[in-house]
Amino acid sequence: MAEFKLLNYAGMAGEPRPGLLVDGDKVVDLEQATGAAAWAASTLSILEVWDTSCSALHDIAEAATDTRPLADVRLMAPILYPPAIYCAGANYKKHAMEMSPDGKTFPDKTKVKPYFFLKNPRHCVIGPGDDIRLPAISKMVDWEAEFAVVIGRRGKNIALADAFDYVAGYTIMNDLSARDQGTRKDWPRFASDWFSHKNFDGAAPMGPWITPADQIADPYACRMKLWVNDDEMQNEVVADLIFDIADQIQSISERMTLFPGDVISTGTPSGVGRPRGIFLKAGDTVRITVDGIGELKNPVVDGD
Repeated sequence: MAEFKLLNYAGMAGEPRPGLLVDGDKVVDLEQATGAAAWAASTLSILEVWDTSCSALHDIAEAATDTRPLADVRLMAPILYPPAIYCAGANYKKHAMEMSPDGKTFPDKTKVKPYFFLKNPRHCVIGPGDDIRLPAISKMVDWEAEFAVVIGRRGKNIALADAFDYVAGYTIMNDLSARDQGTRKDWPRFASDWFSHKNFDGAAPMGPWITPADQIADPYACRMKLWVNDDEMQNEVVADLIFDIADQIQSISERMTLFPGDVISTGTPSGVGRPRGIFLKAGDTVRITVDGIGELKNPVVDGD
């Protein structure tokens, strides 16, 4: 089977057009390739029928002749927009340690369950190359490279053994965090404010595309790296997860029905800015690479 990546690129009017990346540097327009089939109208509609669309996309990639150079298109976020973005908190051992008061401890998965919060997809998702606009309400915006799981089948109360049957593929997400918004002095009765901490315009850069699950044999072997400008800040394999991908799928599906297009951002490794007192500033560039997926790169500018 020919390999491909599922993506969105900007059309003539700036509209998202679903496509495939083939041969590493060629883009197939799926409206043209499918004769404007309804199932291929968007990447989300493709994910909604992933059990059948995946094989059709492999066939399209195999026979692709009408392509355009990747260098000639402007990529957009691969899902516009996910039904939900579930984010795992403190889910890499070394990151949990660097954020703990003593710098040594991380959650014992035999005693606790996974910790999740939500990001608002329509407001937070931006694509590769889009500006990270620093919100005026925060002076402490931090980076968080994350391996993100894209759901391809509806499911509730999913068993651990069946979890990967519900995975369509993987992408990269930067779980940007406004560290100085995590607590509220005006609401001392609450320990934290995850809404303000994690939700602001552009707080979830995502992309550059979705790599189908059948093209990554072992997601836990994938290495994630993040640079701010030329400085490498994060470098870890996904295997450092406390609660693994199956754990997270099972846990979320006990409470919420998972839908095609949902994204589970599985946590960030060590190397974030807060423990060092380093935060993003206008003029920076954040670059993330993940084995088997690609590169997500975003410039940083002042926002409002």
